[in-house]
Amino acid sequence: MCAEAVGARRFLDAFVKEFPEPLGPDDPLPVTPTGTGARVSLEELHGESLELGLQLLHARNAPAPLSSALSHAALLELLKSDLTPYQPAPDQEQDGLLLFSVRLQRCFFNKLREVVFAWAQRSPAPSPGPSRPLWTSAHAIRNTRRKMEDRHVTLSEFSPLFGLQDGVHRGYFAVFDGHGGVDAAAYAATHLHVALGNHDDLKRDPGGALKRAFKHTDDMFRQKAQRERLRSGSTGVAVLLDGDWLHVGWLGDSQVLLVRQGEPVSLMEPHKPEREDEKRRIEDLGGCIAFMGCWRVNGTYAVSRAIGDFDQKPYVSSDADCASVRLCGDEDLVLLACDGFFDAVRPGEVPGLVQEALREGAGPGPGAGPGPGPGAGPGAGPGPGAGPGAGVAQYLVGRARSAGSSDNITVVTVFLRDPALLLQEAPPPPPPCPAQDGAPPDPTAAEQH
Repeated sequence: MCAEAVGARRFLDAFVKEFPEPLGPDDPLPVTPTGTGARVSLEELHGESLELGLQLLHARNAPAPLSSALSHAALLELLKSDLTPYQPAPDQEQDGLLLFSVRLQRCFFNKLREVVFAWAQRSPAPSPGPSRPLWTSAHAIRNTRRKMEDRHVTLSEFSPLFGLQDGVHRGYFAVFDGHGGVDAAAYAATHLHVALGNHDDLKRDPGGALKRAFKHTDDMFRQKAQRERLRSGSTGVAVLLDGDWLHVGWLGDSQVLLVRQGEPVSLMEPHKPEREDEKRRIEDLGGCIAFMGCWRVNGTYAVSRAIGDFDQKPYVSSDADCASVRLCGDEDLVLLACDGFFDAVRPGEVPGLVQEALREGAGPGPGAGPGPGPGAGPGAGPGPGAGPGAGVAQYLVGRARSAGSSDNITVVTVFLRDPALLLQEAPPPPPPCPAQDGAPPDPTAAEQH
């Protein structure tokens, strides 16, 4: 039996022992759900359920391909069920069909349990399909801000999460930088990849599907914001690795950077109010850009494109930009980060800082492996299965903080080649500056920039 099958069998057997009985109507969930709404729409049920499944399975060290496949199978079983017991009474006023969230999550867990029990009876354990390693490192800190409003997503096994059986390996990674509250960022972290995975054009036009997924998520969040009186917004950047293609979609000033053979490759230009084309677009709509400590749209938001911020639509646009590049095999890594990182660290510094992190042994440590799934919160990073380069994101976050960033900082690095190999190929560090006039060497000279 191969190592993957052994790992799957070990997990299935352990899960069966841990949960011999289904949850009753008053039993607490074995994991705290990240969703905040008491009621969800039928469409939101998809993202809420998949997030719960991935969160629960990751906490129990499920292999990433198996975790995605189990969550997908459990959602299909839930959607086959009669959902009328989870609807409010007919005389209760509501906008559209809404369902009781917590009761549904308990039902989803029981469906997941049923799937695990069924798969555990197979011999050998079922194979979740083709996979390839994506060494992922993620780290996030609140820093000096009062609240943590960032969220990030690492899904190294995207295809089995949506039942895509075309043999193409896909990975999805995203960073969302909220403002005015965390609701918009948390919502995008839960639902944008679901809008992408269920999009009809995903296989034919993955870049276009990613771009339209941003718009669809914004439309969904508008309905939630109206019924729950939410006012927050969020910039975001998302990466879809689709076979040998890399697709990037973004709104606002969170950024993604590709590193190829130790050199940074710019894939995008962040949306900022002072960008000439953004300024012209806003003014053509009748808005204005004003400087109030920083450039702001109509004197309010410091971003020109975002999910949410409905009081300033259409000036704050939800139309994402998208870029696609074919990978040649000589790419080192992809880095996603919020402006709290890029305001303190220049893109040209990133390759050298990654090499420093690898030389200083930033791994294994917090933040490597398959990822904690959607909606990861402050400081979240996959702990189980830490591998090469595991602590690189934490190292980069620390460098941004020491460089003066006071904002929330989130960094996700996705290595496209083995970090151990990148370390072998990296040039040696520069020697320390020689002492002058008999002065002792400066021990910090090699770290100065």
